[in-house]
Amino acid sequence: MVDEKQAWSGAISSSAKEQGFQGWHQRGYLPHRDKPGLTQFVTLRLHDSMPVKRRAEWESLLKIEDNRERRKQFESYLDRGLGECWLKGPTIAALAEKALRFFDGQRYQLHAWVIMPNHIHVLSHIQHVPLSKLLQSWKRFIAREANKLLGREGIFWEREYWDTYMRDESQAAKALKYIENNPVKANLVREAKDWPWGSARFRNHYGALVLPPDNRPADL
Repeated sequence: MVDEKQAWSGAISSSAKEQGFQGWHQRGYLPHRDKPGLTQFVTLRLHDSMPVKRRAEWESLLKIEDNRERRKQFESYLDRGLGECWLKGPTIAALAEKALRFFDGQRYQLHAWVIMPNHIHVLSHIQHVPLSKLLQSWKRFIAREANKLLGREGIFWEREYWDTYMRDESQAAKALKYIENNPVKANLVREAKDWPWGSARFRNHYGALVLPPDNRPADL
């Protein structure tokens, strides 16, 4: 699958390769596209958000052939809020949001995000830093600081992630709406702007994202 996608999309430039971009590649069971200039819809989830002891509930989702439908069903499963849901605590949710915003405008451009109890959605325009490196940075910082707060050690995030690159503005607009309305869909709030850990609360009357100055975390 990855070889076929790489063939029709074309090879990435030598300069992009030098920066660490991989083009189409696969790690685990999902294909990923890593190329500068893409706008990516990414989902990160906690390692216990799909509990092994409840595998019978979600194993059939792996067999869904249509990528969009499979992702849709997986995300609906995540919205059930299973696992320890460490991201629901306000302190950990706040540090997760700070991590996402830390290099906004420098390494990437955030278009939307939401911190859910057991997963995170992000819509971001990739610039000169590969997506995999951005995710590694976010996940490492959040896991390290969250584990300190929780007084625990061990795995925090699921290793695999889901990403979909936006083919046009219409798809990006739909992804943005989905991300910011996820708390409403999960019956956590009535209006997206009421969720305290998402970009919806920073939208002005025209729908533009207006972010206040952010106090950066100590080290990311």
